[in-house]
Amino acid sequence: MELRLLGYAVAIAEEGSISGAARRLHLTQPTLSRQLHELERQLGAKLFSREGRGLTPTPAGQALVRRAVAVLAEADAALEDVRLAAQGLTGRLTVTFAGSGINGPLGGALGRVRRELPRVELQLAESFNDAEMSTGVLEGRFDLAVQRLPVRDARLSTQVWWREPLTLFLPAGHPLAYPSEPAPLAALGQIPLVIWPRDVSPRSYDEIIALCHSAGVVPKISAEGRSVQTLLALVAAKFGAAVLADSHRALRRIGVTPRPLADTSTTLHLVWRADDANPLVQRMRTLLTDALSHA
Repeated sequence: MELRLLGYAVAIAEEGSISGAARRLHLTQPTLSRQLHELERQLGAKLFSREGRGLTPTPAGQALVRRAVAVLAEADAALEDVRLAAQGLTGRLTVTFAGSGINGPLGGALGRVRRELPRVELQLAESFNDAEMSTGVLEGRFDLAVQRLPVRDARLSTQVWWREPLTLFLPAGHPLAYPSEPAPLAALGQIPLVIWPRDVSPRSYDEIIALCHSAGVVPKISAEGRSVQTLLALVAAKFGAAVLADSHRALRRIGVTPRPLADTSTTLHLVWRADDANPLVQRMRTLLTDALSHA
């Protein structure tokens, strides 16, 4: 049965006449009468009876109209779902992100996404392993990654999202913590370092070791921590200093003094599958980029 025939029956029931329903549907009365007769023929039941000048649904007509209203509403909802999905305004999106990024503009950007895409089911997955994030995107477990060092793969598309300064987080009271100007890279050789284990965050580990080598210093690693909170706790306990993204200032750890590290930065990238045609992924990237420009 065609949905339009159900719509005709509902219109006749609501208007109470063929003429009123025809005007509403922009049809001629003879055309609508023929359509009603065709519907009654298909169903083998009389749907309307005449009372005075109007038409009233028979018991069979009442049953049809009751069901037709629900069917038509569901059909309209399906069409709306298709329209919204095509525009990237509904659906499910799984985003994995570097744990260190959430303290910077990423948190606010994701909040904006929630406000502007209320119909989207947004699932977030924190990770400290760049390879796992990129692999997860390739395998379809994640739609989008916000990470520091994407895996080089022709099947991945990448976009630089945010360049963030690096900061030396020092024990409060340490001589290096006093100056307000950025610390030179040579400072990395003047204090032991607390650092990520390489198996937890190879990108961050290699980044810090490379900074030491570029400064011509041999790093002295005094302790390792598997989370930012642990690293900062070790700094507060005077095990040494930690090199972290500047946004970790937001944690305001007691016993820790941050000092910018001169001429350094770390980069967050947006990473997605190159062949992903999902408009929701495109809209998400646009929103994240716009949110960053307003941060």
